[in-house]
Amino acid sequence: MSSTPESKPSALNPDNKKAPVTNSMPEHISLDKWADTGYEWAGEVEPSSFQRLATVLSTDHEQTKTQLDANLYRRNNVLHLAFTLTGNVWLTCQRCLQPVAIDLSDDYDIALLENESQVRLVNEEQDYLLLDEIITEQSPERLLPFKKLVEDEILLKTPMAPKHDDCEMTVEQFGEIPEEEESENPFAALASLKGKL
Repeated sequence: MSSTPESKPSALNPDNKKAPVTNSMPEHISLDKWADTGYEWAGEVEPSSFQRLATVLSTDHEQTKTQLDANLYRRNNVLHLAFTLTGNVWLTCQRCLQPVAIDLSDDYDIALLENESQVRLVNEEQDYLLLDEIITEQSPERLLPFKKLVEDEILLKTPMAPKHDDCEMTVEQFGEIPEEEESENPFAALASLKGKL
């Protein structure tokens, strides 16, 4: 599926410039270029293209592409990164060691704050990050680590110990189980004395 990133129409952007068309998910978004005009990207993403996620994916099941629709926009003078994921990943069940599907489908919206004084501009339930803490690359322009932020949210959504809801743990038995010897009930002797005293 081809993706068509484009900027949102804006009064600040009368020409309605378009972001360059790319087929693969961008690693970064230039905030110098797109923070005021907005940025959109949609496409299908291979789960294995995320480095940290790839280490926990099941190798016993074919992974399917995940649909990602992302939007960088400004609201109340606060920059937001919103995206919708649709799809699942296959991890290894920690009980039966068979593949288990984990649904990633959800809507995410992260406020990207210039400084802590902007916290009052977002709702209490709103997830937020400080731009100074997430923009770590030294370059002439400010680059938002778009792919890393999406991967962070995916990793938060995946369980640390995935398992099927109705999973029975497989137990392998080696050798024969010894039969328990019937031992004499210690209270049987007391019961026999009951009528004699």
